[in-house]
Amino acid sequence: MHTRTRPHGAQAVSAADLRLTLNPQELGFADTSELVTQALPWIGQERAETAARFGLEMTQANYNLFVLGEIGSGRSTLLQQMMRSVATTRPVPPDLCYLHNFDTPEHPHAVHISAGEGRKLRLHMAQLTKTLLAEIPKRLTAQDFKVESEHIEKTYKQEEDRAYAVLDAFAEARSFSLFREGGHLVFTLRDDKGMPLTEAEALALPKERRTAIDQAENELRAEIANFLDKTRPIDRVKNEGLASLRRQTIKPLLEQELLHIQQALAKPTQDNPKLVHYFSKVMADVLTHIELFEPHDDAEDEEDTRLEALNTLLMRYRINVAVDNHDALGAPVVVEDNPVFRTLFGSVEYQTEDDVLMTDFSRIRAGSLLKAHGGFLMLHVCDLLTDPLVWEKLSRFLRSGRLQIEESGLHLSPIAAVALEPETVEIDVKIVLIGTVEEYYVLQEGAPEFFRRFMCKVEFAESFAASADTHRASAVFVAHSCQRLGLPHFSADAVARLIECTHREVDDQTRQSALFSHTESLIIESASHARQLSAGKVQAAHVDAAIAAREFRNGYIEQRLQESITDGERLISLQGEKVGQLNGLTVIELGDHAFGFPVRVTARTYAGNQGLVNIEREVKLSGPIHDKGVLILHSYLSALFSHIAPLAFNASVVFEQEYSGVEGDSASCAELYALLSSLSGLPLQQNIAVTGAVNQNGEILPVGGVNEKIEGFFRTCQNQGLNGTQGVLIPRRNCHNLMLSHQVVDAVTQGKFHIYSADHASEGAALLMNTPFETVLALSQNVLQTYRQLCKATLAHTP
Repeated sequence: MHTRTRPHGAQAVSAADLRLTLNPQELGFADTSELVTQALPWIGQERAETAARFGLEMTQANYNLFVLGEIGSGRSTLLQQMMRSVATTRPVPPDLCYLHNFDTPEHPHAVHISAGEGRKLRLHMAQLTKTLLAEIPKRLTAQDFKVESEHIEKTYKQEEDRAYAVLDAFAEARSFSLFREGGHLVFTLRDDKGMPLTEAEALALPKERRTAIDQAENELRAEIANFLDKTRPIDRVKNEGLASLRRQTIKPLLEQELLHIQQALAKPTQDNPKLVHYFSKVMADVLTHIELFEPHDDAEDEEDTRLEALNTLLMRYRINVAVDNHDALGAPVVVEDNPVFRTLFGSVEYQTEDDVLMTDFSRIRAGSLLKAHGGFLMLHVCDLLTDPLVWEKLSRFLRSGRLQIEESGLHLSPIAAVALEPETVEIDVKIVLIGTVEEYYVLQEGAPEFFRRFMCKVEFAESFAASADTHRASAVFVAHSCQRLGLPHFSADAVARLIECTHREVDDQTRQSALFSHTESLIIESASHARQLSAGKVQAAHVDAAIAAREFRNGYIEQRLQESITDGERLISLQGEKVGQLNGLTVIELGDHAFGFPVRVTARTYAGNQGLVNIEREVKLSGPIHDKGVLILHSYLSALFSHIAPLAFNASVVFEQEYSGVEGDSASCAELYALLSSLSGLPLQQNIAVTGAVNQNGEILPVGGVNEKIEGFFRTCQNQGLNGTQGVLIPRRNCHNLMLSHQVVDAVTQGKFHIYSADHASEGAALLMNTPFETVLALSQNVLQTYRQLCKATLAHTP
């Protein structure tokens, strides 16, 4: 028989090794009020800090940041902190203004001008319209202008009068009276006495006379047409002369006002040529529509029409400052928590006029991308992935670096709409994308074109190696949290308890959890308990009370399961010895709460050729990792008795009263001991629960949730009554993971409960069966040989 002996058996773990206990005096402060002036470092995130600074300071394209880590690791908060720090070293980006396009109004111009100049330009252009409304009518009613305009009108009036006199004489010669009425030429037929003929009188005339009159009328009409052909050019030249006079009168005013505006915007920008062109267009537009500034005293309807047209004209000269950086002290830092299409890319607002959606350049609104130009924009991957339109447009922007504002759902509108296509804008922005590890690798594989724009990976750790420095930094975090949230400060012993909780969260005496949002929640709850007791500072007892209250709030299911054992519904034996039966340990995770719970493991062996049967697997209640553990267990058993191969036995292993499924390999040690007990006939102690995985060499491997498992079995024993013999066997490689509750530590200290550790399956077998491992194997071998003989005999009698 081949056996592997171990130099040592299972060892009891001392109470001092069951958890890390910090000495508050070693923290170096009395309470956290002494630490608020110290800067808050990136605790345990040196790699992420270095990568983030590299990415934020990199000016080359495509070095956007993808920040990955667990929720609560501080990835958003710390990145925002660094973004703002780096932003103060960057120049303030320019303002973005949208201007009316006089050539194609549906394509407004986008102009970048120096920070703060946008609102100045808007104010100056608003003042310009006021000046035009006040000064143009004055200048057009001034005496000099009146003299010049009257001279022009008189000159062309004389020419028109001469032509009219000829026409009038022509009409007189043919017995017609000619006069002007409402801007039209009207003529009537006269009798011999010079009196107008009525229609009846005209019809009473002889036929020859009527024929002559008709001929004369046709001749007059032709002459009137000739008159109008001669006078229309005269009117046109007159009107052009008057318009030229108006332009000459108003142009100096416009030149002076526009020059004043340009001088006020003295800071050079890359889009200055656009502004110069815009001002020239403004001047031409005003000079073209000067007549709109002249009031009409004769007709109320015409005056209303003029005022409406004037208002429309002046609206063209407004300035839409879409991005205003006048009060910025550095580059912008924008955190977009609601990246829908409109908020991220901008929008065009519409209003209904006569069942048509109308808009213009003044209704263009900038989104987060435009506001973050020259700086940083933080987004969350989960928000982007929920909206295909946002994802598609952001991908196009990252590819081109240019953005055009559009209204995404305009084509779905049930009524007609005026389309507006603002000028495309080039944007220089550093995008910081926040996501999980899973999202990072999904995008890397599924969207390579998008992913290659994020060449800086910033990975936040879930835990970090603990040291005196990290403990001190954690205390600074507590101090800053208290100050930020307006909470009472924590004493040194309370901080020590909080730091111990960060070790418990990762189940490691040498590492701390990096999920400081969980610590912050405990800070808030502990401070609440302190305030309820009117305590000036939070003490360790308040932290313990907060932990106990949280466990009570979340512990309903755990309590019901423990009650099912007390009530006898679930069968768990805590005393005596039984063959092929012992207590295994499981962890039940409910999202916000995890707890340990004992489960009975039983095994049965008998002669046969089927080998080891995993009942959970047969009924599809086990996961792949558990199935793997059972196969490894079978391999180890086969190796133990390989010298008598082939083995002739049937064996079944089951988790009693487990109906929701089993996953993980942490019970493979318990299954091994149950099988060896069934084979050897040696009983197992029922007062010791077992957790641990086993490999093909019989070595016991570490498992997760070791603290929850121990505490779960401890509660079961406590409910039934501690007798001083109960305990748990764990892998020795899990000893540094122990961060047990003070209640368990106190019970171990008093000898009411025990924690044992083992490196090899042989050590645990000796403990559980009170028999050397070699004896266990020898007895098992005898049984296997008996099974083999029975199988041979059965085959011999088979016909």
